[in-house]
Amino acid sequence: MDRNPVDRTIRATPAAVWAVLADGWAYANWVVGASAIRDVDATWPSPGSRIHHSVGSWPLLLSDTTSVKRSEPEALLELQARGWPLGEATVEVRLEPVPEGTRVTILEDVSEGPGRFLPAPLRTASIVPRNRESLRRLALVAENRRR
Repeated sequence: MDRNPVDRTIRATPAAVWAVLADGWAYANWVVGASAIRDVDATWPSPGSRIHHSVGSWPLLLSDTTSVKRSEPEALLELQARGWPLGEATVEVRLEPVPEGTRVTILEDVSEGPGRFLPAPLRTASIVPRNRESLRRLALVAENRRR
């Protein structure tokens, strides 16, 4: 699996960035493609918990879930993002403290479904720009949440 790493330094502490990741209701604010949150398990972001979301734009909405595979507060959130019939992706969001704030790295690739059969360069062509925009949005939320 090609992981397609994308990173950005966010001018906020790991705790501030984690607060956004740990708020399941904020998921659609920073994840490109997630258009609406229908429900969030009370235990989010502990392993096994899920966000119930819709992906796409009306009238072409797919309803599915994203579940937590691993969670290390202020360090790592590994997700299994579903969007069937398109498939599933494994997504790691890593947080690393740096003098300027937090370096956030997203590693993602298709793990199940038809997308696995696309050549890696085609997958990368859609995953990398989307994750760059997701990190831009995450930075906006994390850097401005308390203002």
